[in-house]
Amino acid sequence: MLFESDKVMFEIYRETGYTGQFRVVYFTELQDHNKETEINHAMAGEHFFDGFIKNFGKDEAKEIIDGLLSRLNNGERFEPAEIERVLGQHLA
Repeated sequence: MLFESDKVMFEIYRETGYTGQFRVVYFTELQDHNKETEINHAMAGEHFFDGFIKNFGKDEAKEIIDGLLSRLNNGERFEPAEIERVLGQHLA
Protein backbone atom coordinates (compact mmCIF):
# COMPACT_ATOMS: atom_id res chain seq x y z
CA MET A 1 0.00 0.00 0.00
CA LEU A 2 1.34 3.40 -0.98
CA PHE A 3 1.15 6.39 1.32
CA GLU A 4 0.13 9.80 -0.03
CA SER A 5 3.79 10.89 0.12
CA ASP A 6 4.79 7.93 -2.09
CA LYS A 7 2.88 9.13 -5.14
CA VAL A 8 2.43 12.22 -7.30
CA MET A 9 -1.02 13.35 -8.43
CA PHE A 10 -1.18 14.66 -12.00
CA GLU A 11 -3.60 15.69 -14.71
CA ILE A 12 -3.20 15.91 -18.46
CA TYR A 13 -5.49 18.51 -19.97
CA ARG A 14 -5.96 20.40 -23.20
CA GLU A 15 -5.92 24.18 -23.15
CA THR A 16 -9.21 25.56 -24.40
CA GLY A 17 -7.67 28.83 -25.53
CA TYR A 18 -5.90 29.76 -28.73
CA THR A 19 -3.18 27.09 -28.75
CA GLY A 20 -5.21 24.02 -27.79
CA GLN A 21 -2.01 22.42 -26.54
CA PHE A 22 -2.00 19.45 -24.19
CA ARG A 23 -0.32 20.14 -20.85
CA VAL A 24 0.36 18.32 -17.61
CA VAL A 25 0.23 19.58 -14.05
CA TYR A 26 1.73 17.69 -11.12
CA PHE A 27 -0.54 18.86 -8.33
CA THR A 28 1.38 17.43 -5.40
CA GLU A 29 4.59 19.14 -6.54
CA LEU A 30 3.17 22.66 -6.78
CA GLN A 31 4.60 25.36 -4.56
CA ASP A 32 2.70 28.21 -2.92
CA HIS A 33 3.89 30.70 -5.57
CA ASN A 34 2.46 28.75 -8.53
CA LYS A 35 -0.25 26.58 -7.02
CA GLU A 36 -3.25 28.80 -7.71
CA THR A 37 -2.19 29.70 -11.26
CA GLU A 38 -1.47 26.12 -12.32
CA ILE A 39 -4.67 24.75 -10.79
CA ASN A 40 -6.70 27.49 -12.50
CA HIS A 41 -5.11 26.64 -15.87
CA ALA A 42 -5.94 22.96 -15.44
CA MET A 43 -9.50 23.70 -14.31
CA ALA A 44 -10.07 25.96 -17.32
CA GLY A 45 -8.78 23.28 -19.68
CA GLU A 46 -10.44 20.19 -21.09
CA HIS A 47 -9.67 17.15 -18.93
CA PHE A 48 -7.97 14.26 -20.73
CA PHE A 49 -6.41 11.98 -18.08
CA ASP A 50 -5.55 12.06 -14.41
CA GLY A 51 -3.99 9.74 -11.92
CA PHE A 52 -1.06 9.11 -9.64
CA ILE A 53 2.48 8.07 -10.48
CA LYS A 54 4.74 6.39 -7.98
CA ASN A 55 7.26 8.70 -6.39
CA PHE A 56 9.92 6.04 -6.95
CA GLY A 57 10.77 6.29 -10.64
CA LYS A 58 8.79 9.48 -11.15
CA ASP A 59 11.48 11.02 -13.38
CA GLU A 60 11.11 8.18 -15.86
CA ALA A 61 7.31 8.47 -15.65
CA LYS A 62 7.54 12.21 -16.34
CA GLU A 63 9.67 11.53 -19.42
CA ILE A 64 7.02 9.10 -20.65
CA ILE A 65 4.30 11.71 -20.03
CA ASP A 66 6.34 14.34 -21.89
CA GLY A 67 6.60 11.94 -24.84
CA LEU A 68 2.84 11.36 -24.78
CA LEU A 69 2.23 15.12 -24.71
CA SER A 70 4.55 15.56 -27.70
CA ARG A 71 2.61 12.93 -29.62
CA LEU A 72 -0.69 14.62 -28.79
CA ASN A 73 0.61 18.10 -29.59
CA ASN A 74 1.97 16.87 -32.92
CA GLY A 75 -1.52 15.81 -33.96
CA GLU A 76 -1.58 12.14 -33.02
CA ARG A 77 -4.88 11.11 -31.48
CA PHE A 78 -5.36 8.29 -29.02
CA GLU A 79 -7.64 7.40 -26.15
CA PRO A 80 -6.73 8.03 -22.50
CA ALA A 81 -6.40 4.25 -22.11
CA GLU A 82 -3.18 4.52 -24.15
CA ILE A 83 -1.68 6.70 -21.41
CA GLU A 84 -2.59 4.11 -18.82
CA ARG A 85 -1.09 1.35 -20.96
CA VAL A 86 2.16 3.21 -21.64
CA LEU A 87 2.67 4.34 -18.03
CA GLY A 88 1.83 0.85 -16.78
CA GLN A 89 3.97 0.05 -13.75
CA HIS A 90 4.59 3.74 -13.03
CA LEU A 91 0.96 4.31 -12.07
CA ALA A 92 0.17 4.12 -8.36
